[in-house]
Amino acid sequence: MDYTGNLAFSVNAVSDTEASGEMVISAGMLNPFGTVHAGALVWFADVIATSLVLAGRNPEAGMQGFPLAVNLNTQLMSNRREGVLSARAQYVKRGRQVSTVRTVVMGDDGKVLIELTSTHIAAT
Repeated sequence: MDYTGNLAFSVNAVSDTEASGEMVISAGMLNPFGTVHAGALVWFADVIATSLVLAGRNPEAGMQGFPLAVNLNTQLMSNRREGVLSARAQYVKRGRQVSTVRTVVMGDDGKVLIELTSTHIAAT
């Protein structure tokens, strides 16, 4: 899957236990201070986490069982002005109806920018 527009990134891999992706920093995602907008970082992490819970299925409008995020807890630790960001999502708890995922977004130097823990429920 590729996402385009001001916030363009890709989901690189999804397995039973982990999902990963990359996002190149572009001018359209920078805040007035010249660093990546916190919302862009959270959105990136949320989509990578959702991709893990989807287990490789492509999201479709109105699909049964889409993993809706009902809680997002984010720790913002650092930021970047340029480069490539990577994200890795892993299960904290995997359930049939409720799953909790921890997603880390890092700069291309490996420094953690955010850690997001999200809880997802299956839409009916």
